Amino acid sequence: MTVVYDTPTTSRPNPQKKNPLIRFLARAPWWLLVMILLIIWFALRVSDTHPYPIVFKAVKQGVWTTIWVSLVAYSMALTLGLIVALLRRSSNVFIYQTVTFYVQLVRGIPTLVLVYYMALALIPEIIGQVNEFGEWLSHLKIIISITDSARHTLDFESIGTDLATFRKRDFPNTYRAIIGLAISYSAFLSEIFRAGIDSVGIGQIEAGRSLGMTRWQMMRLIILPQAIRVVLPPLANDFIAMLKESSLVSVLGVQDITRRGQTYAASTFTFFQVYNVVALTYLVLTVSLSLAVNLLETYLDRGQRRISS
Repeated sequence: MTVVYDTPTTSRPNPQKKNPLIRFLARAPWWLLVMILLIIWFALRVSDTHPYPIVFKAVKQGVWTTIWVSLVAYSMALTLGLIVALLRRSSNVFIYQTVTFYVQLVRGIPTLVLVYYMALALIPEIIGQVNEFGEWLSHLKIIISITDSARHTLDFESIGTDLATFRKRDFPNTYRAIIGLAISYSAFLSEIFRAGIDSVGIGQIEAGRSLGMTRWQMMRLIILPQAIRVVLPPLANDFIAMLKESSLVSVLGVQDITRRGQTYAASTFTFFQVYNVVALTYLVLTVSLSLAVNLLETYLDRGQRRISS
């Protein structure tokens, strides 16, 4: 005969749920503290070591170029991406298919290839077409009859001459690179906007229709305000990605962080020291932006935490 003793089973307490200090220590950003300490240690150690001070000074001149290129390109990408996302919701089949073709085409081309294509192929070709149009326009005269006795002549010769003499080298490589980055990222940002718009419940859209709102009014007053709240964190993360990929503009001679470092390293053959500084500069920029994104996400999630509590 087997005797079975029933022993009460109790779950072991989880100290992280009862002790706020342990829970805080477990979730604290120790990685950030270690990274900051390593950056400070490296900066202090090499601050007086040749050629690091000179390299820091050279790379510092390209920081603002990198930030400016990233901000301008991202602003253009945001605008174009939002327009593409809205057009993809059009009921017109031709518009929908055209913008979908654009998104799939751009997403399938690497960013570096697209920057090269825009800077060295498409934009020079467009400038050539503008020159030909300017040649034709310079010989064009339009006469407008207002009355039988008064006639005014519009002479397009000066405008056509300006267009015809516009040279390809008059369009800086910096702007060509910015256009390439903006077009590349616009396709990805349009998908983020589309996902944010689709996250709005269908019930709210039906409520807007019941109130007699037009499609544009619903988009402006109901859908976009809620979608922006959802897409802000991924949009901020994509800006960090663009800041890093802005180093691609160095292939066109834009004097950003990477190009400054390349120039100095090629003239002094101090590649190890130079790229240590270049990598450290990008690391400081991206980590700072990542912290800002985390704070943004915490701020946006405060309402959800109140509801759950």
